[in-house]
Amino acid sequence: MRGVLLALRAGAVVALVAVVASLLVDGAPTPAVAQPGSTTRAAKQASKPKPPPKKPPFPPGVVTISAVGDIVMGSTPRLPPDGGRGFFSDVAADLPADIVLGNLEGTLTTATASKCSPSSTDCFSFRTPPSYARWLQRAGFTMLNLANNHAFDFGKRGLQDTIGALDERGLAHTGRPGQVTTTTVGEIRVAVLGFAAYPWANSLSDLPAVRKLVARAARTADLVVVTAHMGAEGTDKQHVRRGTERYLGEDRGDPVRFARAAIDAGADLVVGHGPHVLRGMEWYKGRLIAYSLGNFGGYKVFSLGGPLSVSGILRVTLRGDGRFEAGILVPTRLNDAGVPRLDPSEQAHAIVRSLSKADFGARGVTVSSTGVLGRR
Repeated sequence: MRGVLLALRAGAVVALVAVVASLLVDGAPTPAVAQPGSTTRAAKQASKPKPPPKKPPFPPGVVTISAVGDIVMGSTPRLPPDGGRGFFSDVAADLPADIVLGNLEGTLTTATASKCSPSSTDCFSFRTPPSYARWLQRAGFTMLNLANNHAFDFGKRGLQDTIGALDERGLAHTGRPGQVTTTTVGEIRVAVLGFAAYPWANSLSDLPAVRKLVARAARTADLVVVTAHMGAEGTDKQHVRRGTERYLGEDRGDPVRFARAAIDAGADLVVGHGPHVLRGMEWYKGRLIAYSLGNFGGYKVFSLGGPLSVSGILRVTLRGDGRFEAGILVPTRLNDAGVPRLDPSEQAHAIVRSLSKADFGARGVTVSSTGVLGRR
């Protein structure tokens, strides 16, 4: 054995092999010796790289989303007496979520060139001081939809001013042609797209274009949220009807075909607004469609009373693969000045419960006495 040790120290491989061979017991199996150009099975297994661990089919965790309908924090010169500071104070505690989405129904600008002529009695244009973006931020909003009929009330400058005011406050926005706005919640990537029936927005009526844009977003995001300004307006427009809806001669889209086309293309949640009243909610392929969330807040700009004053905060939790985890409708209403308030009478629950059943039957969303959303 002393010779073996010397051989090891000297690095004489040939001598080592000879010594080991001399120590073998007669009849003992002889170790396999690899021939030039050959590889043993053990060597193959040892050299084969281990496959990487399988990734989950979708990111872990959930995303919480709060969504509301139309927002106008007053229109110059008719502005809240406190400069807008308290506009959201009564409802702000119920807004927080990973994504807080609202439809900004108007502009944040000081521009004066309105789309409406001075003598017009049936044209409405809304402009709020750009500084009011801070109240949206303070209330907890993280993203505003600009795809609606009032985003261009003061032309290109008005829209640019609005975008600038939101950017200054770090508020994301969506809805311009071709725009897909993305944000990340933990490991989950969320895309939000806005649609309306106007040239300054993603088209609501061009369904092939809708499918294409939503599918593009779905290829790069884990969740896709679609928000749309769609449907006719008024107290008699609470029901969702099949076919194209019109208001004052405008094509306001086919809400049912649009929403389902968006989900077919990869959307996981569709939130509607525009009719200024609450509408029913539907389950389609396991995804939630809220056809209209009504007026959330409009300081002395909206016609109010009855269903026009009833609204709500839709709060939804989605998994990383888009599946619905939980949802609730927080009932709100507008006071006489159009400021949002929590509604102790909880009228929103009964309205959405009734409309969902009437318009969608077995696919209609159920609403419990506490506002929890469910399936029939």
